[in-house]
This record gives sequence, structure tokens and C-alpha cells, in this order.
Amino acid sequence: MATPPDGDPTGQLARQRWSAAHGGVDPDASRWIGGWLALVHRLARPLAARRVPPGAITVGGLIVSALVPAVAAAPGGWPIAAAALAVVAGLLDGMDGAVARMTGTDSAWGAVLDDLTDRLSDLLLLSALWVLGAPTWACVGAGALTLLLESLRASARAVGMSGVGALTVWERPSRIIVVATVGGLCGLARLAEDVVDVPSDAVEVLAGTGTVVAAILATWSIAHLAFVAHRSLGVSKAPRDR
Repeated sequence: MATPPDGDPTGQLARQRWSAAHGGVDPDASRWIGGWLALVHRLARPLAARRVPPGAITVGGLIVSALVPAVAAAPGGWPIAAAALAVVAGLLDGMDGAVARMTGTDSAWGAVLDDLTDRLSDLLLLSALWVLGAPTWACVGAGALTLLLESLRASARAVGMSGVGALTVWERPSRIIVVATVGGLCGLARLAEDVVDVPSDAVEVLAGTGTVVAAILATWSIAHLAFVAHRSLGVSKAPRDR
């Protein structure tokens, strides 16, 4: 097996770099984050060894995200496949940055492109819940709150907050988990219709519930991040153009 250019077979350097990019958060303090980074690192190593451009992985992740609502709209158990695609999109989202760090090709533009595609991916994933029958108002609300959370983070970082400020309950992995879980359950509900008595609106109820959960988690995260940003920034004055 090829060794990635950075010679980091254990992923320790990758975790240190991830920590530096996220305000000093220790990924090993969380079994979930540490496990996720280890998986992403393992999958990224062959791509880094073959010098696959990180931008290509970023665009690939966006394309997969766009397939999620399209596949979820198919009849029968296809939402299960949409759930799997949501997980793949999440993995690709982490792999582009990992490959960039391994190959030393990370750049300011790459970070901007990654943030842009992440926001588009967030909206595409939430639109899958709308396709499955979630109320339009709930999907619009969850999408707006998600964008507001990221806007708050970007504004706070622009005036001096370190890293991401705080890891909230509505980060990218949580968004993937909600959409994938709801998609999987909706697919199973459709498949079960021929075996057991399933309410006719079961899929719509599941999709609506998932969207409401997303909105609640986003709201809580906004409050959490706002509190952390306020403590971090205090009353310091924002930089002004001269």
C-alpha cells in the first residue's frame, strides 16, 4: 500500500492539524470525532498517494450530495440508498481536507471552496427530507437556521474568535446522521408496507420529525455558539478599515 506524502501512517499528524484548524479542540477527547477522523484518514491515504486534487474530491462530494434528494424521490426502498449516499457525501467532505493536508496542497481558496460546497451540501441534504414529505416551512426553517449558525461562526472568526469557537450539536456529522437516519427509516417503512400494516403517512411523519429535530438542534447550536463567541470576544472592538 502506498504511503501518503506526509509520512503519517498513524494519522497523529492529521489529528494535530485538525485540532489546530478547530481552535485547539482535542479530537481524541471524543470517541466519535477520533473514530471519524481515523476513518477519513484511512480512506484519504490512497488518494493522497495518487495525488488526487482535493478540489476534485470537494466537487465530487457536492455531486453526491445532489444525488441524495434525487434518489430519495424514487419509489420503494430507494431512500435507503439515499441514506447511504448521504454518508458517502460526509466522508468525501472530510477527505478533501485530509488529502490537502497530506499533500501540502491546502490553500486559502481551497478553504473557501470547501465552505461554499459544505453550505450547498447542507441545503441539498435537507431538501431530501422535503422530497420525502416534510413540510416546506420546516425545511426552509431548518435550512435558514443552519446557514445562520455558519454565518455566526464566520462573523465571529472574522473579528478574532479562535477556530470554530465550539463544536455544537449541529455540525456536519450531525446533519449527515439526521438525514441518513430519516432516509433509512423512510425506506424501511416503504418496504414494510407489503408485510405489515404501516400508516399511510408514516414516511411524511418521519421526514417531518427529522426536519423539526434538525431545526431544534440548529437553534440550540446558535445559542451555544453565540455564548462562546461572546465570552471569547468580550467587548473587544471589531477591526475597521482605515
